[in-house]
Amino acid sequence: MEKPWSSPGLQNRERRPTAKQIAAPRPTKGSSIMPQDLMALQVKDVAAALRKHSSVIYREIQSGRLPAYRVGTGRGTIRITRRDFRAYLAARGIPASELAVSL
Repeated sequence: MEKPWSSPGLQNRERRPTAKQIAAPRPTKGSSIMPQDLMALQVKDVAAALRKHSSVIYREIQSGRLPAYRVGTGRGTIRITRRDFRAYLAARGIPASELAVSL
């Protein structure tokens, strides 16, 4: 018997990959990862830097335009590496001098 509150269309729809499904970057031997690149930013930090609401940043992550990864179990915390944030800015032509905070 089908549950009255369930919708059969919801089980069959295609879902986008979540931030949890994206693997966290791992340094390789001999890679040029600087210590400041390993300090990841939270969504609220990125939102403050761009002077945008955090929901805009979550949308960018969900669409795959801003790479992110999840830390912790359950809901956890979404983090964005500084390197990925710089690449995101460069791809959109946003100079770092226009940010509300320094990287």
